[in-house]
Amino acid sequence: MSSNKDVVKQELKLHDDNVTLSYVKEIVDPQLVQTMIVKPFFELKDVNDYYNYIESIMGNKINPTEDEIINGTAKGDVSVEFKKSTILVPAKKTRTDVINEATVESTIQGPRLAFSEDIVANLNLVRSRYQNPNLTTEMHNIGTKSKMECALVYDETIVNKAVLELVTKRLKSIQEPIMESTEKLQNMLNEHKLKLFPISVITERPDRVVYNIGQGKIIIFLDGTPFTLIAPAVFWDFMTSMDDIYQPFWISQFIRGLRYTGLLIGLLLPALYVGIVSYNPELLRTQLAISITASRQGVPYPSYVEVLFMLFMMELLIEASIRLPKSISATATTVGGLILGQAATEASLVSTIMIIIVSAVAISNFAIPLNHMSFAMRVLKYVLLLFGVFYGLIGIAIGLMFLLLYMANLSSFGEPYLKVHLQGKPNEMK
Repeated sequence: MSSNKDVVKQELKLHDDNVTLSYVKEIVDPQLVQTMIVKPFFELKDVNDYYNYIESIMGNKINPTEDEIINGTAKGDVSVEFKKSTILVPAKKTRTDVINEATVESTIQGPRLAFSEDIVANLNLVRSRYQNPNLTTEMHNIGTKSKMECALVYDETIVNKAVLELVTKRLKSIQEPIMESTEKLQNMLNEHKLKLFPISVITERPDRVVYNIGQGKIIIFLDGTPFTLIAPAVFWDFMTSMDDIYQPFWISQFIRGLRYTGLLIGLLLPALYVGIVSYNPELLRTQLAISITASRQGVPYPSYVEVLFMLFMMELLIEASIRLPKSISATATTVGGLILGQAATEASLVSTIMIIIVSAVAISNFAIPLNHMSFAMRVLKYVLLLFGVFYGLIGIAIGLMFLLLYMANLSSFGEPYLKVHLQGKPNEMK
């Protein structure tokens, strides 16, 4: 690392004694280096006293190997080199004063704080909210090249030991060179990489993390990202918002029912439209059937073509709203959607009722609290739509049966995916 311009080699001299410090100046705290390492060298009378001082504060990093010195320096440690030994002193610059506000998982009246990209600040937030001596933290390094810090946090008295062992085993088996984000870590922890449903919750909220620690779950922090993993996770966890805990019982049940209704609408409505219009129009009331027929007058394509066309354009609008700059994304997608819907209707490419269906599907997708489950449902609606195109309502029923069988076969670190999530303390659950 001597060829790097940001690597500092500082020599401290006092009489006939000298000590060499080596560190990367961008990632160490200069004030910490000055007060904890440099200043005591000149205040103490002898280099042996200084060695005893450094040894007393860092007894576990005395005489490290060459690889440990290189990796420690790259992470923010200061290498204090004496004549016959070397000691690594951690002096990484941490910004615990930067507190983010939750932007992905917002609540009406809940806490506003969110995790930051510094793992020390994140662990501090959890410790301040879960003041229990049984809270345990295990540190690991992820990435064969990046060596990113990763922390497992759990309550050792209520955690499932078998799940903890499985999570630790999968974490240690990761051989990815660079680990950039929590989403990538989530994919690496999956036993089967092609799973459509997420088996761990990604969150930015400290209150959700603390709540799940109290339920006996394991939290995985990755340095450099404001999102954390919660494992294991069942299907019902992805349909839960923290507002469900803060609101009165009947209000939270009503809102939860709205979410499940939105999930079914977003998943089934396009397939049901095609299945009923193309195969079983007798299921509709006469007035509604006549209204749908009148709205489709002049449309030259079958129902499944207009459904696919509008769903595809809706997906493009959603993707555009994510990629565009925030200052113009809302305006561009709103205006684009209005112009597209009006122009497609006037050109007789789609029926007016198709605009209503696509709008209902888009709104319903956004009712799912966590994005990963929302993305999975956005993909699954096309699978059920294909069943409806080829086999009508019977095909939709068969597709739903296969979906339930697939979900029943899933597991999250040994826990059944469709396990009912019970409220209360884990040791009181059956």
